Amino acid sequence: MKFTPNFSPRGFTPRHFHHEKKALSSTAVRSEQENRERLLAGDIRTLRRARGLTLAETGLKLGRSVGWVSQVERGLSIPSLSDLRAFADLFGVPVSLFFSHDVPVENERGVVVRAGSRRTLGTSDSGLVEELLSPDLGGSFEMLRSVFAPGAELKVEARRPTEEAGYVASGNFDIEISGVWHQLGEGDSFRFDGKPFRWRNPGAEPAVVIWVVSPPVY
Repeated sequence: MKFTPNFSPRGFTPRHFHHEKKALSSTAVRSEQENRERLLAGDIRTLRRARGLTLAETGLKLGRSVGWVSQVERGLSIPSLSDLRAFADLFGVPVSLFFSHDVPVENERGVVVRAGSRRTLGTSDSGLVEELLSPDLGGSFEMLRSVFAPGAELKVEARRPTEEAGYVASGNFDIEISGVWHQLGEGDSFRFDGKPFRWRNPGAEPAVVIWVVSPPVY
């Protein structure tokens, strides 16, 4: 009788291979989940600090304990959807900012943002739609692709404790800095530091501006 071994040359039976493949798959899923939780925690911590809020003030405004907020920021507690809505309201950002952290290629996480995977802020109804070009909010600055609809404008002066710069990729874009209006076109750029500003799109086409803010505020 001819004997046929039921193991592979490397010593693994098909059953062993199936279990090993399943274990690797589970590890990958767990790693992706942990990465999403780490990025979420970092975003919440960055947004709180950018608004000058302490852990105690944040907990008070949310009706939660200081310990819970601290655990969320360290990735030890995972906020529910209602918690994320409360954070979004407190920080003045859309709740969608806290999602879309999935990066399928492991060595691109925290490094690369693919065009189809950008996190979107704002709506076309508001006249301004921004896409986060930075992988997360954990660095010393953030980069955004801002699209201003024709006729859109910021009517009320804004001011924040940041250094900001922008490059007009296309269209016409006006920006007022400390009461002085500047008319910009494709290829022009600007920078200001902690000064009051307003903006408007005087053209008939959308204006696209690559905007850099330090520290991150979104």
